[in-house]
Amino acid sequence: MSIGFTTRAAEQTVRAGELLAGVVRPCDVIALTGDLGAGKTHLVQGVARGLGVAEPVTSPTFNLLVVHPGALPLYHFDLYRLERAEELDDIGFAEALESGGVAVIEWGDKFPAELPADRLVVRIRVGEGDERRFELVPSGPRSEALADDWLAACQEAGLR
Repeated sequence: MSIGFTTRAAEQTVRAGELLAGVVRPCDVIALTGDLGAGKTHLVQGVARGLGVAEPVTSPTFNLLVVHPGALPLYHFDLYRLERAEELDDIGFAEALESGGVAVIEWGDKFPAELPADRLVVRIRVGEGDERRFELVPSGPRSEALADDWLAACQEAGLR
């Protein structure tokens, strides 16, 4: 069964990220997938806003990881440029996932074997115009609860 919601503008995608920030817990891992321009960074900008991150949030494509201090530390990964799973060691990937913050990983489907077993995969598909379809794929008890809580918050906010 597929669960998810749709946004119809970039600001709605940012809002969905804010709602996600309201239900995350320490050590949650969210892996984002989707084509270039699908809205992954907009979603992360919303998570950052919801966590009280004061600094601007952009895609960390050239840095691979940016840590944003907030109510919970936000570990914003972008794995697009990585070629091999071994390169994750160079950026402290495993340590960051266990650090007590929230990890949001753009291009999180590149190295699925390196992700924790309990993670929330968010597949973003581009629709007509600015429409984005978010499919939530949890893989364990914590990510199932996270997906349910996020979906409920989105539905309450009018995102369906």
